[in-house]
Formats: sequence, structure tokens, C-alpha cells
Amino acid sequence: MKDKPKLTFEELLEKIKTYIQDEKQLDMINKSYEFASIKHKGQKRLNHTDYIKHPLNVAYILASINADYQTICAALLHDTMEMCGVSKEELEDNFGNEIASLVDGVTKINRLNYNGDTESQVANHRKILVGLTEDVRVIIIKMADRLHNMRTMYILDEEKQKANAKETLEILVPIAHRLGMNKIKTELEELSLRYSKPDVYFGIVERLNKSKNERNKYVEDMMDEVSKILNEHGIKHEIKGRAKSIYSIYKKLDNGKRFSDIYDLLALRVFVDTEADCYQAMGLIHSKYRPVPKRLKDYIAMPKSNMYQSLHTTVFGKDGNFFEIQIRTYEMDRVAEHGIASHWSYKEKGKTMLQDTMEEKLQFFRNIMEIKENDTDEEQFVKDVKGDILNDTIYVYTPKGDVIELPNGSTPIDFAYRVHTNVGHTMVGAIVNEKIVPLDYKLKNNDIIKINTNKNQVGPSSSWIDMAYTSSARNKIKAYFNKIDKEQYLKKGEEIFISELRKRKLSYNEFASDDNLKKIFKELKIDNLNDLYIGIGNNKYSPNQIINIITNDNKTKEQILIDRVVNKETNDDSNNKGDVVVEGIDNIKVSISKCCHPIPGDEITGYISSGHGINIHRVMCPNIKDLDERLIKVHWNDKTDQKYSTYLLVHATDNKEILFNIVAKTANTNMVVKSINTINNEGKYIFEVKVSVTNLLDLNKFMNDLKNISNVTNVERVIK
Repeated sequence: MKDKPKLTFEELLEKIKTYIQDEKQLDMINKSYEFASIKHKGQKRLNHTDYIKHPLNVAYILASINADYQTICAALLHDTMEMCGVSKEELEDNFGNEIASLVDGVTKINRLNYNGDTESQVANHRKILVGLTEDVRVIIIKMADRLHNMRTMYILDEEKQKANAKETLEILVPIAHRLGMNKIKTELEELSLRYSKPDVYFGIVERLNKSKNERNKYVEDMMDEVSKILNEHGIKHEIKGRAKSIYSIYKKLDNGKRFSDIYDLLALRVFVDTEADCYQAMGLIHSKYRPVPKRLKDYIAMPKSNMYQSLHTTVFGKDGNFFEIQIRTYEMDRVAEHGIASHWSYKEKGKTMLQDTMEEKLQFFRNIMEIKENDTDEEQFVKDVKGDILNDTIYVYTPKGDVIELPNGSTPIDFAYRVHTNVGHTMVGAIVNEKIVPLDYKLKNNDIIKINTNKNQVGPSSSWIDMAYTSSARNKIKAYFNKIDKEQYLKKGEEIFISELRKRKLSYNEFASDDNLKKIFKELKIDNLNDLYIGIGNNKYSPNQIINIITNDNKTKEQILIDRVVNKETNDDSNNKGDVVVEGIDNIKVSISKCCHPIPGDEITGYISSGHGINIHRVMCPNIKDLDERLIKVHWNDKTDQKYSTYLLVHATDNKEILFNIVAKTANTNMVVKSINTINNEGKYIFEVKVSVTNLLDLNKFMNDLKNISNVTNVERVIK
């Protein structure tokens, strides 16, 4: 479909009335258009057309897939917040909360920059994808918005064209594929190729045009013959010639195929009424035209995860030409073209088709939430998103025929853990297509996998972490070993503690009385005996340290440390193993204080604490101002590049979009916002922001950026 610069609202309304007859809904659509027209009055696009033509075209694209009236209204209004300064509250007053929320969701997505360095990609992927889980219609509107922008992208300079094309291919096209929105996906792909690699795009177009008349003749003759076969057997049908996507041709050529080797340049699509007709039609076609081996695919019995259903076969057709033939019902075609957008029954009684589909098909968005919660580093998050979520997908099968969707590159380990965690933990081998394979075997489309398990298996091998491709499988394996480590530390710590008591000829029962344990737990700030044993087992605490809390018959660790510093017992070499260098002392436990949260670049000092090594404070921290006798000189290691957390208080005159703007200021920076809490203070707006930052210079720049937000009055660091 081409851009319609002269599209009128009357044409849009005529399109909508083909499937919406409710007068109240039509009135709301009309009201939305009038509101948008007034707000956009006088605004022009870069191609000098009235701005209102853009939301009109977006709404027309959505009407072409029978979008519900709320989605059409939101499409007409989708730029009024960003371009016209309309508030969400004004939209709610005029159109209700549902439409206003859709517009607000699209506005937030449009404000974000998908491109940039690695960390900004991380932040933006996260904000976009997590936000999508609230209402899938937001992303459907976004798809239509991007499609119309791509249709009019000729007005932009070459650099922006390529950037938009790259963004579309990397972010939006994979999501459109996951939602089954094939028609929009295909056009986005072709427009992206046109602007990112125009020489390749027009080269393919030229080659197709040269053979167009010849191909059309072959297709028309084949359509007539197939139709004749189906008519003879009383199968009602419709047949269309199917043009091969230019982008799919490009991908095959890019993978090394020759133009003449692309089977489905000649293609038909057969539409019938019922599923049974699909299979009968395929049998009749095969009775006359020999199928090409290994080219038959039954997506009706085993649909793709994006709901796609169809029979695919390639046959030796008229004059020996290869023909790819797709056979499907009219309903299957509607789903194949529009995917999740083909079901707009959003408000009917009970759970609707769309709601069921959303729960199942948008699971991959929730997978991103799981990745986020695993505290993976920023580089790993990008890898996980692109690998697990946005990369090519394969479809494999259990021996019972259940379809399992995995990212391309997955191994039997990933398959086993996708089936169930216990299947992964007890796996002893894998059989793929009735052949034993190694556990690092790369699975392929349509593989049938049987996992051999043994309930006596002690657990996964640590080497599996490197063999697994998906973050989900790796995290489950790591979690297993973390649990094992804790159990081992628990046993080791108990043995060490009891052994030390025996050396000192102390009775365990007397020493471990309720009163003594309470005192120990309070001193170490732990909850129970298991925590104590685990701490001893992993060398966090020494058994002498624990015993001395009760007996007080030896010097404490901090007293020994003070003596060493005062008497200069150690050499002058700095401790360069950590981020903080303690002058004159090696191998001492150092921790960052939780009151002033120092970061590299801050002037710092060390406080020798009871039983906890040295706590690092900012020099101006009020909590240490009267503790000179326990302070020790420390400084930051110049080689450190680790991130440290600190807290800011952001004072604002109102809370309008303040949270969004704070997070947006981290784009293209090395900053990460870890949490934002609202503090109620007699009508004032105060937000406590926890940030992770590499150094003081970056923090100061971020604080200045926050101060430049229009409704922010002050930004300060917190000392608790």
C-alpha cells in the first residue's frame, strides 16, 4: 500500500464503516479526528503536507486490519501529546482513560531513541519492551505509525534513512514477526532494505521486472490448471498468484543462493473454506504435480508460535518450473496476514481470543522481565535480548509432537530446561531425530528431541553453562550451583566452629545458648545459625571472631588492626587488589558505607569497625566526624572502573512525567537508574533516586542534566 497524501477523513470513515456500525463508536472516532485537526492546525510535515494527514494514514492502516474503535481513536490522537502539548488528563476528560492510556503509551515509545551505544540500547530496549506488556494495542499503533513514516522517508537525508531502516529491522520487525503481523512486517522489511541498501533493492526489482511477463504467464497457466482440478472435485476455492517478498529474496541471495535457485519466485496461494479442504486440495495437487522432497510443511497441525497456519508444498509445475503453493482457509489467511491484530474482540464477556493470545504470545516480553531481574551486566542484557528474544527463532518438537520455540543457536541443554528445570537437572543425554548427539549440538528447525534423564543424576555439570545458549538455561544451572555452594559452606562452617570450640575446651551446648546466639546474631546482623555457619564456611567470619563476641578474652580484629597501623608493622606497599587502597595494610576486608554511599572521585576515609573490617566513608560524612581514633587513610584505586550506587534527592514543582524524564536523561550515558521512590512531604514533590555510576564526574554531569528538567528545582546527594 502506498502513502495517501490526499487521504480524507470521509475515506477513512467509509473504510471503518465496513466493519464498525455502532453509532457511539463512530461518533467517538469523529470526535477524535476533529480534536486532532484543531490541535494540529498549521503544522506541516517535512514533505509540506498538513500534519493531520499522518495520523489519518496511520488510522487508515489500522482500519485495513479491522482495528477496534479505541485503537482508531488513539491513532488519530497519537501525536497530540508530543506535537501539540496536550496532557493525558485532557485526553482522559474528552475520550476516557482507555484511549488516553493508548496515546500516552505510544507517546512514550516515540520519545525514545532506539539507536546509540550499547548501554543506551539496553535502557531503551528495556523501557520499550517492558512497557508493551500493559496493552498490545500500543505496539500495533506504533507499527502503523512507523510504516507510514517509512513510506514517506524519501524526504529525509541518507544518514537518517539508514538509521531508521536499521532501527526498524533490528527492533520493530522482529516484534511484528512475534505478533504474527506478516503484512506489516513484510512492507517494513522491504522499505528498510530500499533505504539501507538501495543498490541491492533496485537490483532485485530490476531482475524481477525483466522476468515479470514470463513469470506471470507461468503463474496464470498454473492457476487455471489447479483451479480445474479443485473444481472437478467440488472444492470451493480462490487462487491468487503470490509475489515473493523482495526482502526474502535478498536474504536468500545473501545466504549464497543464486537467483535461479529460489524455488518460490513462482508461487500460488489457495484459499478454501475448511481445514479438511486444505488437506484434500493438497492431495489433489500432488496427484498431478510431483512434490519436491523435503519441501512439505504442515503448519496447520503444528502452528507456529505466532499463530500462523498453512500448508506449504513445492511442486514440479508446468514446464518443469518449481511452484511453491500455500493452502489455507480464509480465517487462517486473516491470522497469517495480521497475527494478533486479527483478533479485536477486546471487551466481550469472559476471556477473549485476544486476551488469551496476548497471554501466550507476549510471553517473550515477560522473559525480558526475568532477564532484568537476574542482575546480568549491561553487555549481557543486550546479548540476551538480541539472542533470546529478537534473534531468529527455530521450532523443534518433543517426541509427542509438542512444539517448542527456541532462539537459533540453542542446544539440547536449552531444550531440556525449557521443558522443565528438573528435566535439565537430571539430563544424561539427548537423542535428536533418533540419533545420539552431544549436548553442545546446535538444534535445527523441525528437529525432534528426546531427553534421556536419570533420577539418580546428581545434577548438571558446570561445563553446561558454556554449552547453553539461552540465558534462562544458564541462570537455572547457576542457581543450582549457588544452592550447592551454600549447602557446602553450611556444613564446612559448622565443622570449623565446633572444632574451634573443642580446641578451647568450650561446651557447644553452653556456648550456643539462646542468649549467646542472640548476642552473636545482633552483633553480626544476621538472622539465624545457618547464616552464621555459611559465613564461617565462606571465610566471611572467623570462629575466633565469633567466640570472642561472647568471651572477650582476646583482642578483637579491629584492635589488632589499629595496632598494626599505629606500630607500622606492615610494609608500605598499597593494597592494589581492590577498588579502595588501604595505606599500609594488605588483604583486609573493605566495604562501602551505606550512609554516605561514596563513589570513585569522592574524598574518602576508612573507619575500622567492630568485626567488619574497614568501612569507607566520604570525608564529609557526619557519621564519622567524632571518630578520629578509628579512622585510617585510604584512597581510590586509579584503575577501578566498577559502578557504585549512591542516592539523590530530586525536588520538583509537580510530578508531571518526572519519572520518565529522569530515566530518559540516562540515555547515551554510563548511568543506570536502579530505583525511584516518591517521598510525600506536605504537597511537595520529592523523589529519591538510586543510581549506579562509575565516577563523580559522571554523577555531577547527570545531576546538572536533572536540574535542567523544567519542573525540577533542586538535586542533591543523600547522606542517611
